[in-house]
Amino acid sequence: MSTLTFQGAVGEVTGSRYLLEVDGDGGSHKLLLECGLHQGGPDADHDNAKPFGALAGQLEAVVLSHGHLDHAGLLPKLVREGYSGPIHCTRDTAELLEIMLEDAAFVMAKDIEWENKWRKRADKPLIEPLYELEDVARTLSLCVPHPYGQPVPLPGDVTLVFRDAGHILGSAIVELTVPSGGRQRHLVFSGDLGNPSSVLMKDPETLHEADLVLMESTYGDRDHRPLEETLEEFAQVLDEAQAAGGNVLIPAFAVGRTQEILYHLSVLYHEGRLKQQLVFLDSPMAIRVTELYNRKRKSLNRDDLKVLNIAAQGDPSQYLPILRLTRTVEESMAINRIHGGAIVIAGAGMCNGGRILHHFRYNLAKPSTRVVIVGFQAAGTLGRSLVDGAERVKVFGEELPVKAKVHTIGGFSAHAGQSQLVGWVSAFRDRPLVYLVHGEPGAQQALQQALAEVDVDAAIPAYGERIEL
Repeated sequence: MSTLTFQGAVGEVTGSRYLLEVDGDGGSHKLLLECGLHQGGPDADHDNAKPFGALAGQLEAVVLSHGHLDHAGLLPKLVREGYSGPIHCTRDTAELLEIMLEDAAFVMAKDIEWENKWRKRADKPLIEPLYELEDVARTLSLCVPHPYGQPVPLPGDVTLVFRDAGHILGSAIVELTVPSGGRQRHLVFSGDLGNPSSVLMKDPETLHEADLVLMESTYGDRDHRPLEETLEEFAQVLDEAQAAGGNVLIPAFAVGRTQEILYHLSVLYHEGRLKQQLVFLDSPMAIRVTELYNRKRKSLNRDDLKVLNIAAQGDPSQYLPILRLTRTVEESMAINRIHGGAIVIAGAGMCNGGRILHHFRYNLAKPSTRVVIVGFQAAGTLGRSLVDGAERVKVFGEELPVKAKVHTIGGFSAHAGQSQLVGWVSAFRDRPLVYLVHGEPGAQQALQQALAEVDVDAAIPAYGERIEL
């Protein structure tokens, strides 16, 4: 019998990894589905540092749903430890990975350099990064891109097909046909399912056949607010910030969320509703990704692009004329000399690093500042502390009072909400067994109960649990 082992994104949102051991084609074959970075929480660094061991040399293929680091961020570490096989992904994901992984290696090198300075002074052993730029280069050379809908043969007589997940550029639902016990078993991994209300992305594809489904449950405990209400709330927060004379800080994920926020700011600008005179995109990675999205307009939702084209008379450079792209550290630092009236979009999305921390340092203690949280904040991250109402937080080792007003606007999420998840999985005929992954325990339990009400049997796996297909 072929087996699946849950090696990550179990009881948490990040660290996606699943080991498929296939009994077929005259022998046993090992394939890896996802190779994600753990983000947030006290054990993230420890979990990320765990060696792959013999597995790195035993794997024959890796399959990737999309380019977010919690799904792909440990690929260069796997390659560094000996993996040299193909990495199967969609065409757009392959291009995103170059940006994502190079940035991750660069940031890691800077963090390690800072860490080792005090370690050396304290006469403590120095540490090494999980991977370096040369490991990223080798990883990218192993990527094998595929279009949506094309059957791809994998070792062990396995067949792979990618379907559009509607989450970010290149995101995919993964379909695997796997031999097991003399039969062909149909395994479907949702990846991260998109929110149909989100702009720019197409709706997630609906599938109908599966024996086993691995489904994300990030927002398994709630639905998102309607987009119209979300946009009104967003516009109101921007108006209040302008009236108070403060800056607006938006920690945003470089891929997906940033482009969506820029879209909505562009629409508000052309409607005459955006009172701020400057919008800064303060993230080199987000700038590169935004430029990639612009080049990949054929992959995006035509109706949404039509709105922008009408507003800007078809000239992409005029979507948001007040936008300033700050690539250098000096340009980023100069933003903090602006004491009000600016919107600053900066990474990291969960506030666990990146340039947003520098802006917090200068703005969090000001009552006129507005912090707008537009994405999921994992347990243990600074962003989660702000969402939970922390009155003081640590930034670069310095304790800061939180006087700024923090607004959580969940309707911008690029993830499906509970009703959408239930609807997606209910489309499968013959009610496959469902395993809930990529969710915190409360969200998983709530989704499990909601699925039971529509006669869908959903299990919540444990870390290391191994199941037969």
